[in-house]
Amino acid sequence: MDHAEMSARENIRDLVARYNANGDSGRFDEMMALFWEDAEMELAGVDGPDIRRGTDEIRRIFTDTAQRWGVDKAPAGSMPHHVRHCVSTLVIDLDDSGHARGYCYYHVIMPHGLDHWGRYFDRFEQRDGQWRFARRRVTRDGSID
Repeated sequence: MDHAEMSARENIRDLVARYNANGDSGRFDEMMALFWEDAEMELAGVDGPDIRRGTDEIRRIFTDTAQRWGVDKAPAGSMPHHVRHCVSTLVIDLDDSGHARGYCYYHVIMPHGLDHWGRYFDRFEQRDGQWRFARRRVTRDGSID
């Protein structure tokens, strides 16, 4: 493995980690900086895939969820609302010096415990020396009622 490949892999690992760290902390500006402006995100929707194109549409996934949860409206004395995404088994395949694919498993912990789990399937691109998400597909493999 040469230096360029090691650098690409480490940059992609950092990108995946920052996605969840920023999202779980409500730092949506920092999170959107991890995506190219023309990126896509696909979620498993009730009626089929829900595909969002561009960072404005992708951002709404997270801001709408934060608004629905009403974190600032929690009753006094209730458990604070939090979400923690944990990822594992990150596999990265470099296609060339500027394109890579990857996948990993995730599980989500909330105040009540394990909530749901699944996989991320990603396409990464390097532009102007910087790696970002070009596409992310989120699957849900299971959940706890």
